[in-house]
Amino acid sequence: MWRNYLTVGLRALAKNKVYAFINIFGLSLGIAACLLILSFVRYEFSYDDWMPGADRAYQLQDFYKSTEQGGEEMKLQVTSIASGDALVKDFPQIEKKVYLTTSSMVVLQNGQPTTPERGLLADGNIFEILQVPFVRGNRETALDDLHTVALSQSEAKKYFRNANPIGETLTISYGDKREDFRVTGVFQDFPKNSHLRMSMVARFDPHDYFQPSQITSWNNQNGFVYLKLREGANVKDIMDQLPAWEKRNIPDDTGDGPKTNPGDYQDWRLTNVRDVHLGEAQHAGLTVGSDKQTMITFVVVALMILGMACINFTNLATARASQRAREVALRKVLGATRRQLVIQFVGESILVAAIATLVALALAELALPLLNGFLDASMEIHYFGAQGILLPVILLAIVVGLAGGVYPALYLSRFQPARVLKANKSSADAEGNGRLRNLLVVAQFAVSIGLIICTAIVYSQTIYARTMDAGYKRDGLLQVYNLLDPQANKVARTLEEEVRKIPGVTAVGRTTIAVNPGNNSMTTAKRPGQTTPTQLGTYGMDPGVIDALGMRLLAGRGFSESVPTDDSWTPTPTDLAAEKALVARGTNLILSESAVKRLGFASAQDAIGKPILAGFVSDEAGGNVPATIVGVVSDVRYRSIRQPLQPIMYNYQRQDYNQLLVRFSGDPQQIRAQVEAIWKRLVPETPFQGRFVTEIVKTLYQADETRAQLFGMFAILAVVIGCLGLFGLAAFTAERRTKEIGIRKVLGARTRDIVRLLVWQFSRPVLIANLIAWPIAWWVMRDWLNQFDVRMNLGPTPFVLAGLLALLIAVATISAHAFRVARTNPVHALRYE
Repeated sequence: MWRNYLTVGLRALAKNKVYAFINIFGLSLGIAACLLILSFVRYEFSYDDWMPGADRAYQLQDFYKSTEQGGEEMKLQVTSIASGDALVKDFPQIEKKVYLTTSSMVVLQNGQPTTPERGLLADGNIFEILQVPFVRGNRETALDDLHTVALSQSEAKKYFRNANPIGETLTISYGDKREDFRVTGVFQDFPKNSHLRMSMVARFDPHDYFQPSQITSWNNQNGFVYLKLREGANVKDIMDQLPAWEKRNIPDDTGDGPKTNPGDYQDWRLTNVRDVHLGEAQHAGLTVGSDKQTMITFVVVALMILGMACINFTNLATARASQRAREVALRKVLGATRRQLVIQFVGESILVAAIATLVALALAELALPLLNGFLDASMEIHYFGAQGILLPVILLAIVVGLAGGVYPALYLSRFQPARVLKANKSSADAEGNGRLRNLLVVAQFAVSIGLIICTAIVYSQTIYARTMDAGYKRDGLLQVYNLLDPQANKVARTLEEEVRKIPGVTAVGRTTIAVNPGNNSMTTAKRPGQTTPTQLGTYGMDPGVIDALGMRLLAGRGFSESVPTDDSWTPTPTDLAAEKALVARGTNLILSESAVKRLGFASAQDAIGKPILAGFVSDEAGGNVPATIVGVVSDVRYRSIRQPLQPIMYNYQRQDYNQLLVRFSGDPQQIRAQVEAIWKRLVPETPFQGRFVTEIVKTLYQADETRAQLFGMFAILAVVIGCLGLFGLAAFTAERRTKEIGIRKVLGARTRDIVRLLVWQFSRPVLIANLIAWPIAWWVMRDWLNQFDVRMNLGPTPFVLAGLLALLIAVATISAHAFRVARTNPVHALRYE
C-alpha cells in the first residue's frame, strides 16, 4: 500500500511539472530562509555560551536614570571602581572580582610602535573568571603578578611569529606610563560570538594609574567589573539586596546645592556574560550588541516566510483538486475509505516537503558563507551532536507537510463519486468558490507588503541619520586620535601648526570630544542665585575647533589664546593651588544652544556676558569656578541619534586634548598621508590613527543599515514566494475558466476585456492586503522610530509605494497567463459542447 502511495505521489508530481516546480522551489525557499534566519538568531543567543564556567561569570552594569537637573538616562556596561570594591566587601557569594579598563596601549618592539587590536588593562587574573582556553602558559596563574601580560594567538604571532613568547618582554606604553611586561600566557583568539574579543590583557595597579578621586568616586565609570560567583550562589539573592547595599555604601555627593546621592539616580545589575550581547545595557560596550526584541522580530519574520510557502502549497493543492476529482471518485468506488485517501494525500504532501527540505538544505549551505560575510559572523550548520539540526529539520519537514497538506487532504477526500462521475463531469470543473484561497493570497501579500514597508522605513531612517544636519560638516573632515599620549601631548601645539601648513588644509583644532567619542564627561552648572545646579556636558576645545568642525557661532566670539581668562587648564593629577587660582581669577566659556536653554536664558544673544558657576574643580578648591559666557555655538550631535542630544559647556585648555580635527579640501587620501607623515616625524613612538568622519558616521549606523538590508532580503524572498504561488494560481484559474472565456469571446469580448477580467480577479486580494499591512506596519515602525532622539516623519509615501510595488508585481506575474488565455481561439474551448 505504501509503495502504491509513493508511486502515485511521484506520478502526480511528474504529470504536472509546473505545479511540482512551484511547490518544491517555493517551499525550499521558505524553509531555507527560515533555517538561515533561525541559525542567525541561535548564533546571536550563543554569545559567550562556548566559554567554560560562563554560568558563574557576571558583569556589573550601571544604569543611570534621567533627572530633573538634566542627567541623562544611560544603561552602561561600565561602572565605577568603588562599586566593584563595595560589592565584594558585602557579598561573600562573590568568589573573585576583576576590574578591566581600556587604554590607548602602544607596544614598542625593536624601536617600532604598534597598536594591539584590542588591548585591556586588568587589576587581577581575568582568566579565572572568563575561562578562555590557553595554548601556552597557565590560565589560572597567567596574570597573578603585576607587569605580566597575556596575548591572543594572533597577537602573539604578530610580535613573536612562531616562537614561544612565554617569558619574553614587551615594552608597553599606556596613559603616561611606559613599562616592561613579561609574557605569561597565550590564549585562543576570541570567536566572533563574544562580547569581548580582547587580544592583549596586561596586569596593572589601578591606584598607581588613576587619581585617588577616580578610585573612590561612584560617578566615574571608567572600566568593566567582572565577577565570579561561588558554586551554588544565587544571583537573584544578591540582586534583591542591592537597594539596601546602595544605602549602606554610597556616600552623599559633596558640594553646594541640595544634598544628592549617586544611589538616587544609579542602579546596578549583575548580568551573566552570556546575556551581555543581547542585554538591556548597550552603552560603552567593548563590542556592538543587539537586543532580544530584534531577535524576536527575526523569528516572527522567519515563521511568516515559512507560512507563506505553506500557503502556496495549500492554495495550489486545493486549486488543482478538481484535476484529481475523478481519481478520488474511482478510488472510492473501488472501496477506498476517506481515511486511506487522507493518508495518501498527506503522505504526498510530506513527500513534497521532504524533497523541498533537501533542496533547502543545499540552498542554506550555499548561502551561509555569503551571510557570514555580510554579517561578519561565523555561523555553522551542524547536523549531528548537541547543536545538530538533523532531527529539527526532519520534524520541520513533517510539520510543513502536515501544515500544507492536511486541509487539501480533507478537501479532496470529501468528494462524492456520484457527483463527480455523473454526466461525464469535466476535470476542469471545481467545487467551491475559492474564498479560502483568496484569503490565503491576501495573507501572503499582507506579509510581503509589510516587509517592504519596514525595509523602506528602516533604510530611510538610516539615510536620514547619516545625512541630517548634525551641527557640523561631515565631508572633508579627518579625525586624528591618540593626542593624549604623553609624547604626542608634548608636541600637540607644534603638530597642529605643522598640519595647518599642508596645502588644502583649511582649519585645524584640538578637542576632547569628537564624532562618536566613546567618552562622556558631565559636571554641574548654575546661574548665580540658583539653588539647584544643572547637569551639562563639559569638554575642552581650542580656538580652531569651531572652524575645523564646521560649527555655527550663533552669538559672541570663539576662544582666543590672547585672552588669559579664556584658559581654564589645571594640571593632572589634581593641583589644589592651581584650582584655587582658577577659582580666584575665573574663566570664560562657550555654551551650546541647548545648554543656553537649559540654564534658562531667553536666547543665545541674551546669554552673552552673563555669569555662571561651573563645577570644574574639586570641593577642596571651592567646587565651582566663576565663569562668563563669551560665545554660543550650534548644537552638535556627536553621538548616534538614538541617544539624546547633550547640552554642552566648552572650555579652552592649553593642553591635554584627545583628538585633532583637520578640515580640508582636495584628495582625502593625499591629505591623510601628509598628516600621517608629520605625525610620524613628531611622534615616532606612537602609531598614527586617523579616520574620516564620513567613515565614522557610516560605522555608527552600520547596524541599522545591516538590519535594513536584511529586511530587504526577507521582503524580496516573501515577494518571490508570493509570486510563485500567484503564478501557479493564475495558471490553474486560466485553465478552469477556459470555457467561460471562450463563451465571452464568442459573445464579443475583446482580448483586453478578458485580460482586465483576470487581472482584476487577482488584484483585489493585493488591494485588500494593503488595508491589513498598512496599519500593522505603521504601528510596528512607529514604535521602532520612537527609539531615536530625532526621526524621520512617518508619512504615507512608503506605504503607498509598497502597495503599488506589490500590485505591479502581482499584475506582471499574472498578465502573461491572462494575455495567453485571452488570445486562445474559442473554438478549441467549445469544440465538444
